[in-house]
Amino acid sequence: MVHNSLPLQWRKYPERYYLRGNYCENCKTSFFPQRQICPNCRRKGKLVEKETPYTGKIVSWTEVSVAPFGFENETPYFLAIIELENKVKILSQIVDSKKEKIKTGAKVKKLFRKISDIDPEGAIAYGYKFKVVD
Repeated sequence: MVHNSLPLQWRKYPERYYLRGNYCENCKTSFFPQRQICPNCRRKGKLVEKETPYTGKIVSWTEVSVAPFGFENETPYFLAIIELENKVKILSQIVDSKKEKIKTGAKVKKLFRKISDIDPEGAIAYGYKFKVVD
């Protein structure tokens, strides 16, 4: 049984494709990935599924020179902590952006890109990455 096949990944992890999180209607807080219980409200929280915004800003970033297995051919590349418009913070790769534009406070938008193609069956995994916008 193959656990890394593309259809399984797509069904099991919709947040990788849609940035789907949730929102507590009680305390008005957004979460990504989805939470089972609001950490602020506990039992009083009412969580509803909600897509997160596709735009935000870079809070912190780094340049990766030595990559883990499967990403050796992509170095150097950039990783950033991004604060989306709903205040959710996520870690993502920054792509299609010149190094001088990647800085704290830079505005970014979500793109849909290849994440990995090292599956033994040849399946390609896709997901979100971000690009600096002017």
